[in-house]
Amino acid sequence: MKKSLFFGMLATAGIAAGVAAAGTLDDVKARGKLNCGVSTGLVGFAAPDANGEWDGFDVVVCRAVAAAVLGDASAVEFVPTTGKTRFTALASGEVDMLARNTTWTFSRDVDLKFEFVGVNYYDGQGFMVPKELGVASAKDLDGSTVCIQTGTTTELNLADFFRANNISYEPVPIETNAEAQQQYLAGACDVYTTDASGLAATRAAFESPDDHVVLPEIISKEPLGPLVRHGDNEWGDVVRWTLNALVSAEELGITSANIGEMAAAAGNNPEINRLLGTEGDLGGMLGLDAQWAVRAISVGGNYGEVFEKNIGENTPIGLARGLNAQYTDGGLIYSPPFR
Repeated sequence: MKKSLFFGMLATAGIAAGVAAAGTLDDVKARGKLNCGVSTGLVGFAAPDANGEWDGFDVVVCRAVAAAVLGDASAVEFVPTTGKTRFTALASGEVDMLARNTTWTFSRDVDLKFEFVGVNYYDGQGFMVPKELGVASAKDLDGSTVCIQTGTTTELNLADFFRANNISYEPVPIETNAEAQQQYLAGACDVYTTDASGLAATRAAFESPDDHVVLPEIISKEPLGPLVRHGDNEWGDVVRWTLNALVSAEELGITSANIGEMAAAAGNNPEINRLLGTEGDLGGMLGLDAQWAVRAISVGGNYGEVFEKNIGENTPIGLARGLNAQYTDGGLIYSPPFR
C-alpha cells in the first residue's frame, strides 16, 4: 500500500514537472496567445464587461505579460477559475499563469509546487454584514451563518478566528463570488467573509451598498499575487519581472502619458534606460526584445495608475493605497532594481 502510494506521488510529481519542463515561454510564443487563469468575476479585479471583454486590476497583469511576450495585450484567453479549480488548471497546463486574488502561503508554494512571482495586492480577511443587524464587531457574530468560498485560505482563517474567540458559526459553502453575493443578499447567510478587497468589490456591486457594512476586524495576512508552476524558471522570470516593471515604473515616474517620450531616447537615469531598453540588454536575458517592458507598462500605465483606475478611492470599489503604497510612501510595494 505504501509503495503504490509512493509511486503514485512520483507519477503526479512527474506530470507536473513535465508540464513545466515543456517551457511555457516557448509554448506561449508558439501558440501566439497567453492562457491566463482569473476569477469567475470580481468587479475591479477581474470581470467581463457587457461585451465579454475582461478588465480589472488582475486582468492588467495578464495583458501586460501578453504585451511583453507577444507584443499584443489582447492576445489573452481568460479562463475563469474558482477557489477549487484554479490550482488544477495551473498544474495541468490548462493555464500558463494565475492572476486572480490568490494568497501566497507556505503549502501552496512548497507542497502544491507553485511559484508565486510577487505580490500585487497586500490584503487581509474581513467580514461584511447587513447594517440592519446592528453588529459592530466580528466578535459579536456568535451563532451566525457565514457564506464562505470553499478551497480558500478563508475557510481556515474563519475557523481559527471563531475558535480563538470561543464563538460558534454555521458555514454556508459557496464556490464563486457571484454565488456568495446571491446567497448573502437572499438572507441565506448573515455574514459574508473573504479578503477585504473582495468585500469592497462585492459591496460596490450591490444596488444599495450603504445597507451593508464591512466590520473593522482584519483577521489574517493575505498577500495576493500571480503564480506559475514550479520548475519553469524562465517563464517565472518573465511574469515576475513584468509585474516588477509596473511597480518600478511608478517609483521612477514613468507613466502612460510620458512613456513614449522616455522610451524614444536614453535619458540621464540609467535604471530608466535599462528598464525601457535604451541601455543594456535586460530583454535579451529574459528571452524577449528590448521593448518588452515598454509594451507591458503601456497596457495600463504604472502600478499606481492601474490601482487608481480599477480599485482606487475614486472608483466604486474605493480602496485606499494603504499597504499597497510604494515603500517610499510608507507602503510595502517594492521592486528589486533593474540592473
